[in-house]
Amino acid sequence: MSLHEQLKKIELHFDEINQQMASPEVLADYERMTELAQERSSLEEVVTVHRQAEDIRRQLADSQELLDESDDPDMRELAELELAELSAEAERLEQELTRLLLPKDPNDDKNVIVEIRAGAGGDEAGLFAAELLRMYMRWAENHRFKTELMSTSETGVGGLKEVILEVRGKGAYSKLKYESGVHRVQRVPATESQGRIHTSTATVAVLPEAEDVEIEVSQNDIKIDVFRSSGPGGQSVNTTDSAVRLTHLPTGIVISCQDEKSQLQNRIKAMRILKAKLYDAEMQRQQDEQGSARKSQIGSGDRSEKIRTYNFPQSRVTDHRINLTVYRLDSVMQGDLDEFIQELATQDQAAKLQQVGETE
Repeated sequence: MSLHEQLKKIELHFDEINQQMASPEVLADYERMTELAQERSSLEEVVTVHRQAEDIRRQLADSQELLDESDDPDMRELAELELAELSAEAERLEQELTRLLLPKDPNDDKNVIVEIRAGAGGDEAGLFAAELLRMYMRWAENHRFKTELMSTSETGVGGLKEVILEVRGKGAYSKLKYESGVHRVQRVPATESQGRIHTSTATVAVLPEAEDVEIEVSQNDIKIDVFRSSGPGGQSVNTTDSAVRLTHLPTGIVISCQDEKSQLQNRIKAMRILKAKLYDAEMQRQQDEQGSARKSQIGSGDRSEKIRTYNFPQSRVTDHRINLTVYRLDSVMQGDLDEFIQELATQDQAAKLQQVGETE
C-alpha cells in the first residue's frame, strides 16, 4: 500500500469515528465514547498534517498552471517564488507524515519500573546510585508523574546497593526508556585525602510495567520465602516475617521486597516487579531475533553500555550515544534531563526513518 493510499484509509476511518461519536447510541455509552475518543486522538495529528499536505498540493498545481499559462514576466516570477516555497513546505509535510506513520512502540504509554544498582566504586558507587534515584524522582515530580519506591537496599553510609522505583503516568516509558545503561561519575570522594578524582558507576534498567493480560505467571513456577526485613548492616526493623522473596524457577529471577510492613503488600510489589522483568526478557528475546538493525537503535542496545558520564570537577554531563555535552551538572542532578531525552528521541526517530528509507 502506497503512502497516499495509507493516508486516505486513515482519513476515512477518522471520519467514521467522528460520525460514530455523534450518534445517540455512542453518546449514551460512556465506555464506547471513551474508547473512540482515544482512537480519534491517536489519529488526529496524522489526519491534520495529511490535509495540510493535500492543500499544499492543490496550491502547487494552481501555481504551476499560472506559470505555464502566463506570459507576464512579473506573474511568472511570482509563480516561480510560490512554487519554490510550496515545494519546500510539501517536502517538509511529507517527511512529517512519514515520521507520524512510523510504528509506535507499544510500550510508550506505560508506567515504568526503574531499577538502579551500585556498580564499581564501593561506597561512592552507592552514594551515586542514591543521587540518580533523587534525580529521577525530581524529574518525575517536574513532569507530574507519580512515583513509588518498591524496594530499597541501603549501604549504611547514605548510599544504595539497589533501589526499584515505579514511575506512573501516561508516556512514562516513552521518556525514560533511553536511560537504561551504565552511568559513570567522576569526582573526588569525601573520604579521599589526596584530592584524587575517582570513577564509579551505577547501572540503570528501565522496564515497562507489564499488564496481567500480557504476562501470566504460574504459581507452580514461583518459590516464595518470607523473612524479617532488616535495615543497613542487618539491623532488624520489623519483628514479623513481612519481607518476601520470590524466585521464578524457570528463569532463576529473584525478587525481594521488604519496604512495606505488610507481607501481602510486599508480595504484591514483588510480583509486579517480576512480571516487568519477565516482560522485558521477552522483549529482549524478540529484539535479538530481529537482528542487528533493531539493536543499533538508541534505547535498545546492550545494558552494559556506558551511556553517560557525570564529571563533577568540570560540572560536565556527557551522553556518549549522541555526543551531547552540557556544563550544568547541578541542574541535571536536580532532574533537568529534558534536553538529553528530547535529543535521544530525535536521533532514535532519525535512525528509524533511515531504516524505513533503506527498506523501500
